[in-house]
Amino acid sequence: MRHRNVILLLLVVCGLWISCQTKQAEKEYIPDAPDYQDATQWYITDRQAAADVFYIISTETGDYTLSNGKMCHFADTYSDSLRAPLYGEMLGVDTLVSGRLNYYSPYYRQCSLQTFQSDSLTAARMPLALDDVRRAFQYYLTHQNGGRPFILAGFSQGAHIMLELLKEMDDDTFKRMIAAYAIGITIPETGPHIVPAKGADDTGVTICYNSVRDKGCVMPGWTNSRIAINPVNWRTDSTRATLITEPSPLLPVAEQKKDTMSVHLDTASGLLLVDGFTAQDYLLPLLGVEGNYHTREIWLYRDLLRENMALRAVHYLNFRNRTLYLQRGQGRTFRLRHLTRSNIHA
Repeated sequence: MRHRNVILLLLVVCGLWISCQTKQAEKEYIPDAPDYQDATQWYITDRQAAADVFYIISTETGDYTLSNGKMCHFADTYSDSLRAPLYGEMLGVDTLVSGRLNYYSPYYRQCSLQTFQSDSLTAARMPLALDDVRRAFQYYLTHQNGGRPFILAGFSQGAHIMLELLKEMDDDTFKRMIAAYAIGITIPETGPHIVPAKGADDTGVTICYNSVRDKGCVMPGWTNSRIAINPVNWRTDSTRATLITEPSPLLPVAEQKKDTMSVHLDTASGLLLVDGFTAQDYLLPLLGVEGNYHTREIWLYRDLLRENMALRAVHYLNFRNRTLYLQRGQGRTFRLRHLTRSNIHA
């Protein structure tokens, strides 16, 4: 009798849980999937360059409630108001770091910022965002890339998605990748297509860094990163470098006094330690920690990133051209075109 009562109780609990989950699902809204044949689902700048940047944006979306009362935890890429912050980041990154490279960035149903307050929510929702970008990247390779070498880049949520693309990438596609920039995340392990950058001009490598005031300023969930480099001097040791730049993207540059910062890598944790940063408008909502400069990862190093992308692209293209020159035989049918950073870096 006791066993029967226990079974009945379990059935009741299970039924209540399923009912709650069903009601919760009925209250939540999943936006329509982006159609990547639709030009409105892309931000593209075609500069007729020999190489591309494929950029995956960070989290620009919060939870929101529709007029019918349903809650949504994903960006709606067909809603003008919800697309606006996504477009703002796409435009900003293109302006700051692309130089003369072509630039492709897909709209995708990114997870809301609130998602990352819980590991279980992150695990449940990230597959939708990943699937969108996976489809976008495949469409880009098939219909937009034209066989050109490319830089893969992502920031925060976009960098996590970018890592998954690297893990799934086939060898032929990887051979065309100039470098991957995984900005603002930790990379706990390397792999066949996740190779640590060792300097300023190596190719086929992954660049990663996380800026903090000190090691006590990490955000929840941080683990030591196996891949880390200083984007000021492009070293992987603890050598200090000086960075002089305006501290905030939210104020007019002309109205700011430049900070003089000392930047060095803590090789044990993979954290980039920054001393001398003065802005007070950097804290990430909900998840931010004082002294964690996550929101400034692109802004502070913008000029260095732009120059470095151009440098790696030049090295990749010149190596490829030399190889073609030798393969086709003493220049009878192919003329070697030597590229320099001035061809690519604005």
